[in-house]
Amino acid sequence: MEGSSTDRDSNEEVNSSVQTEKVKPTAAQLARMDKNRHRALLIKQARQKTQPYPTELSTAAEKSIIRVQGSKFIDTGGGFLLEEKDLADPKEPVVVTSEPAPIIEPDRPSCIECSEDFYDSFLFQNFEYAVCDKCRDNEDKHSLITKTEAKNFYLLKDCDFDKREPALKFIVRKNPHNSNWGDMKLYLQLQVEKRALEVWETEEKLEEERERRQEAKEKAKIKKYNKQIKALRMNVRSSLYNKTSSNHQHSFGPEEYNEEDDVYTRKCTTCNFEETFEKM
Repeated sequence: MEGSSTDRDSNEEVNSSVQTEKVKPTAAQLARMDKNRHRALLIKQARQKTQPYPTELSTAAEKSIIRVQGSKFIDTGGGFLLEEKDLADPKEPVVVTSEPAPIIEPDRPSCIECSEDFYDSFLFQNFEYAVCDKCRDNEDKHSLITKTEAKNFYLLKDCDFDKREPALKFIVRKNPHNSNWGDMKLYLQLQVEKRALEVWETEEKLEEERERRQEAKEKAKIKKYNKQIKALRMNVRSSLYNKTSSNHQHSFGPEEYNEEDDVYTRKCTTCNFEETFEKM
């Protein structure tokens, strides 16, 4: 009996050790857990900021609402103004942006330029393009291009960026020409070139389409120019006609008498104007 109990205890210890080894999380799981914990803390802090004061303040503050440049502010009576959005319902979804979790050792990508493994880089994080920051050539090889420039040069449509799988990655930046204009979408030019070849199949077809559109644009430009010239000529002719007709003085030739009607007629020698009149 004592031997069987000893064997049972040893088996339980072995099973517990095996279960402990199975439950032990991996490095990737630990990083994911730390990321989720950090995200939950950010959400909690954001919700505390959305409602720093009791909701009873909103009913009393309806009588003292101040509008400043389209925004509503509430006079709290404590010497400061409270923006109306601060009284929003804390149950509304809070958008929290955080940096992605670091790449764990087994998942580290290799740079396609130098073949070295790296943890993270600008191109890999934003465009999923495996190039480390040391090999990044932002001026030439890995340059960024705006969506408008990409559409005009590579003859692409909006659906080629967003609908065609996989959708092209992009980053959003403020417009450097005017901060009040809409934000710019910047794409990696290498990925845009690859998408253009998917649409047009070959560079030769893309170049032919560029030439065809350029010729059509030149024809439309010439047609518009000729139309403007024609309209200008018509305006000049009409103005000259009005000017000559208004300043013209008739130079009449000899008079001719019509016995039947007892009237006289005479014609202008320059414009063939004919005048009929009677003599007393």
